[in-house]
Amino acid sequence: MKGVVLAGGLGSRLHPLTKITNKHLLPVYNEPMVYFPIRTLAEAGIREILLVTGGQNAGDFLRLLGNGESFGLRQLNYAYQVGEGGIADALRLAEPFADGDPICVVLGDNLVEKSIARHVEQFRQRGEGAHILLKEVSDPSRFGVPVFEEGRIVRVEEKPEKPASPYAVIGVYFYDSSVFERISRLRPSGRGELEITELNNSYLAEGKLTHSVLDGWWTDAGTFESLLLATNLVAESVTRKEQEKNESSRRLEAVPIHS
Repeated sequence: MKGVVLAGGLGSRLHPLTKITNKHLLPVYNEPMVYFPIRTLAEAGIREILLVTGGQNAGDFLRLLGNGESFGLRQLNYAYQVGEGGIADALRLAEPFADGDPICVVLGDNLVEKSIARHVEQFRQRGEGAHILLKEVSDPSRFGVPVFEEGRIVRVEEKPEKPASPYAVIGVYFYDSSVFERISRLRPSGRGELEITELNNSYLAEGKLTHSVLDGWWTDAGTFESLLLATNLVAESVTRKEQEKNESSRRLEAVPIHS
């Protein structure tokens, strides 16, 4: 399985910060935002990764990330999106890179607490269709929202005013090789974009979309409120790990050494 990080867009909800840089280069506590989705893929065992970006700051990603050595990658691949055609339009650029393999797609402003390795392995074994991850949130109207009937998703609604469930479709998606042909059949929405929700619904219409609920915390970082939340969550996580490391070191130092 190959990985794709989508890190384009204008980041208009984070103006004026994004007037001078790409949203995904902004800091989340002690690291650039884009580090998190790349690490999510790499720590799940995915070593072939493509980063799709655009705009005037695309070169900054290369200077920051290089070939991905710091993430344990042999090479980090890049693609450039011209214009603003939506998430599915950006994903379309990954077709030559995917080369018929299944892909795991992570939106560049998504942060997850725990490993997605279990989901990667399950989809790798399944080998076809699509799989989406859900998380219960307090503001589902900001996201794609699944509509359930008898425990099954019957459709996904994009940013509904009255959400049918408290779940958000988070920005981690798994697709088989048919994804690019499906994208070619999409038509621009009222926003003039190729919507990822419609791509997911195309799989759903054929009974080929499955889902699971993500463990641990998750947030996007596309608004000032969610960027602050992401920063606080990461800070708490880093502090907790440092405390656990220090406590482990103290326990080792307290063990008597017998001659």
